[in-house]
Amino acid sequence: MAATCPKGLNIERLQAQIRSIYDCVAHSPEGDFHFHRGLDYACELLHYHRGELQSLPKQCTDRFAGVGNPHRIGRIRPGETVLDIGCGAGMDLLIAARHVSPHGKAIGVDMTLAMCERARAAAVEAGVWKIVDVRPGVAEELPVANESVDVVISNGVINLSPDKRRAFQEIRRVLRPGGRLYLADVVVQRELSLAARSDADLWAA
Repeated sequence: MAATCPKGLNIERLQAQIRSIYDCVAHSPEGDFHFHRGLDYACELLHYHRGELQSLPKQCTDRFAGVGNPHRIGRIRPGETVLDIGCGAGMDLLIAARHVSPHGKAIGVDMTLAMCERARAAAVEAGVWKIVDVRPGVAEELPVANESVDVVISNGVINLSPDKRRAFQEIRRVLRPGGRLYLADVVVQRELSLAARSDADLWAA
C-alpha cells in the first residue's frame, strides 16, 4: 500500500472499518474472514514452534491473524522492554513477555478494544500479567514514551496504517538508541491505481 492515504479517503471511516473487522475476530474467531487465523496456520505456514504456541492460552492463539513471524528476525533478551504494535489478542506479545521475563516489560498497543481485553485476559491466564501492559492506541500516535523501548515488533499491521511515514516516525521516536525493529508485513510489488488506494474496503482488507 501507499505510504499515505489519498486526500479523498475518509480516514475515520477506514479506521472504523478496520476496528469492525478485528472486533468480529475478537468475538468470533471461527467466523468467515478473508485472512488466515489460528495456531495451525501460524505453525504450518509461518514457522512458529508448535509446542510454544500450545503452551499459550487458546484465546490468543485462536485469534492470531499475523502474516509472518517477527520472532525469527532477531533475539529478544531478558530484561528488555518490547513494544508490539497491533498486538491483537496477544500471541506475539506473550511470546515476547516470556523472553523478557522476569524483569523486562512487554507493551501491547491495539486499536480494537475487544482485542486489548483478550490480550489482557491471556496475559493473566499465562501468568505474565505483571510484566504485560496492553494499551489502546494506533501506530500513528503510540501511547509510549520517547526512547523507552528496546525492541518493536509488529505483525501484519503497518500495511493497515493510513499514514505509514507517521507510523515509522513513531517507531523511531519510542526506540532507544540502538533499538531494533522486527517487522513482519505485506507489501505490493507494483503501483496501485488511485481508485484502489481510495477504496476503504481494500485498505481494511
